[in-house]
Amino acid sequence: SDVTDSVNEDVKMWQSRPLDELYPIVYLDALYVNIKVSGRVSKRAVYVVLGIDREGNKQLLGLWIGEAESEGAKFWLQVLTELRNRGLKDILIACCDGLKGFPQAIESVYPQTQVQLCIVHLMRNCMKYVPWKDRKAVAADLKPIYQAATLAESETALDDFAAKWDEKYPAISQIWIRHWENVIPIFDYPMEIRRVIYTTNAIESLNRSLRKVIKTKAVFPDEASVFKLLYLAMNNISKKWKRPIKDWCAALSHFAILFPERFSL
Repeated sequence: SDVTDSVNEDVKMWQSRPLDELYPIVYLDALYVNIKVSGRVSKRAVYVVLGIDREGNKQLLGLWIGEAESEGAKFWLQVLTELRNRGLKDILIACCDGLKGFPQAIESVYPQTQVQLCIVHLMRNCMKYVPWKDRKAVAADLKPIYQAATLAESETALDDFAAKWDEKYPAISQIWIRHWENVIPIFDYPMEIRRVIYTTNAIESLNRSLRKVIKTKAVFPDEASVFKLLYLAMNNISKKWKRPIKDWCAALSHFAILFPERFSL
């Protein structure tokens, strides 16, 4: 009991600690846990925010448990407001999934932030419509869209994909078109920054590790137990974060040029 109480206090202090004023890149994502609420099992979203600081090091900025059984833009607005209240004044690039209203929630708290749709999430959504036998071919034909050197090349690749696959899987090209406004910002940046943001390896790796921990417990008795377990797991995971993320040095100088008033070396 004493150990448990000690961890609870650590979680509270960690969750309310002051943050840096600027994180060049922030990843926002959610994973799900089963929690017992009022005697029944409820699937709840755990909101995860991972920041990349000026030195290129990863920092988990916080964990939040949603009130509903699905991820929501309204709750993300509360999360972002809390981050601002803890001292985070500016984000250069925010990487998020295609949740409806998410970009607007980010822009309402951080109006200067460039919202970039997570390509990993976009690909995952597309693959829901593709049977196993065609997944490899479809994924290969989608790659030229987000790996194109220019926006014009990307648009041509999307047209080519639609011409080849629309008859069989019409929903896929429509997903890209619907989210195009938040896909294309990536083409404003040089390859050094694009490599950092479009793969989203940082948040994907973190979530994989957290999911492994969650799987060990089918149902959590309460929210406090979720925070406790994920906080301890996160501490273990972060011990492996010994160096800046790949390509950060090259990205750093580009940030200084692209955002001279908001980012200086």
